Amino acid sequence: MMATALPLVISHPDQQQLQTPPLYKWRLLLSYDGTRFSGWQYQPSTPTLQGTLEQALTRVTKLERKELCVIGASRTDTGVHALGQVAHFVTPFNYTELQGMHAALNGLLPPDIRVREISPALPEFHARFSVTGKIYRYMIYNDTVMDPFHRLYAFHNLSKLNISVMKEAAKYFVGRHDFSAFANTQRNDRVLSPVKNIFRMDITEKGPILHIEVEGSGFMYRQVRNMVALLLQIGKEAVPPEIVPKILATCDRKELAKVALVAPPHGLCLVEVKYKEEHLPHPEDGPATSFGRHHSISKCKLQYY
Repeated sequence: MMATALPLVISHPDQQQLQTPPLYKWRLLLSYDGTRFSGWQYQPSTPTLQGTLEQALTRVTKLERKELCVIGASRTDTGVHALGQVAHFVTPFNYTELQGMHAALNGLLPPDIRVREISPALPEFHARFSVTGKIYRYMIYNDTVMDPFHRLYAFHNLSKLNISVMKEAAKYFVGRHDFSAFANTQRNDRVLSPVKNIFRMDITEKGPILHIEVEGSGFMYRQVRNMVALLLQIGKEAVPPEIVPKILATCDRKELAKVALVAPPHGLCLVEVKYKEEHLPHPEDGPATSFGRHHSISKCKLQYY
């Protein structure tokens, strides 16, 4: 599955020195249930998604975590889920095929984390810095009695919501704004600017389930959950839709805190990460993308009955 040892470079007839190994980059598409994890980012003392993925990768590649340099597109918070998280890692060797590694990773990972795809990536590709947009979805279960099958993935709201005013308020978020008032200051070191461009914010009803889906150029720490929290207050008719631009204009998180608390994490899911098109092609010497492989039984060994 791996290539042969790396060649030597002759710098002098009487002297040999090892060539600096080229790094091969690999892109992962992941889905996970974030319920029991302390977010994406690696922590030595608590289970995280990055840490769990790195443990599996070190066993498959025989490399140390520092050599793998695993980077995720989004540092999802504790309890947040993902359908389309993207990550990359590097190896000093190439692979001729990826299905074996794909199967091995999913065999080592717990069932609440799945690698959906593995593909070779260009050196220019970066899971975080090549991003052009992200889509998040927040799910609300709006009924008096919570469906137990949704309890881990939707926030239970007992009071009746006015969906029309929520949709009206959501329009104020669309566009380029300074979202300082909707971001917790605890971890804003992860972004360079509080100015983000929201492309769309859609609210759809499916029976008692309410989906709030937002697509933007990027998001600050807990920004989506804070936006949802204000929409919930507007849906309860505790505050009018026009409060959105007023709070945005303050650039002050304390102003939002006067009317809304952050929505809980378990209703939030990272749906998709979008990238610069020029960074997505496969390198010429890379293997084909692995989407997993089907197991087949050529002959039934059970007796008919």
